[in-house]
Amino acid sequence: MSEVLELADVTVRRGAKTILDGVSWTVSDGERWVVLGANGAGKTTALQLAAARLFPTSGTVRILDEELGSVEVAELRTRIGLASSALADRIPGGEKVLDVVLTASYGVTGRWRETYDELDTRRARDLLAAFGVAHLEDRTFGTLSEGERKRVQISRALMSDPELLLLDEPAAGLDLGGREELMRGLGELAGDRRSPVMVLVTHHVEEIPPGFDHVLLLRGGKVEAAGPLEEVLTPQHLSRTFGLDLEVERHRDRWSARAAAPAH
Repeated sequence: MSEVLELADVTVRRGAKTILDGVSWTVSDGERWVVLGANGAGKTTALQLAAARLFPTSGTVRILDEELGSVEVAELRTRIGLASSALADRIPGGEKVLDVVLTASYGVTGRWRETYDELDTRRARDLLAAFGVAHLEDRTFGTLSEGERKRVQISRALMSDPELLLLDEPAAGLDLGGREELMRGLGELAGDRRSPVMVLVTHHVEEIPPGFDHVLLLRGGKVEAAGPLEEVLTPQHLSRTFGLDLEVERHRDRWSARAAAPAH
């Protein structure tokens, strides 16, 4: 299977409002994608489609060789890792960090009567260690800082060994130190060939981790441009995407953007 995710002429409407309008987008095996756009561009809606948590009003969505509308979504979701603020809000504040990660094996939030073996526990601890939060395993989720919560969520998203990893604004709310720690961890994950296909939503080019190689630009629910990062992340495309004259710079393996200086 070379195409992991495919949206073909997808439209999503809520009442009279069109959220996505005729979006076509293909993510292939081995790729790491960033979805960029202003508030209201349709980024999170596109990610919800990719996570099999939303159905299109029209068009076709294929995920991991399965078509939405003709597949059992509960089973499909076990093959997809998701980290988002909406999911984090459903995690009980009193849940221990280790259990937050473990419960992803059953696709639940909040440990109940399910059982886990030593291999499950070891994997959860390894994932926490990979993101530098192994020392927090006995803390409760509600006592963590925002940066710690983000790293625990990504560890949880990887627990089921997904084929597709979706990250909705993972750096939102982090200070500079927390953002850079997260970028380092995501960069290492992106550089590992054993890692799943990754799609990350953000508002900021500064939050594109090293190792990500493709970008989808959304504006007003439509595709502005999509393709390899170095070809698409141009001042022209980014300026149209955000409706502002922007300059784009690359510093080694990171990107930045700022408003262009006014002409004199």
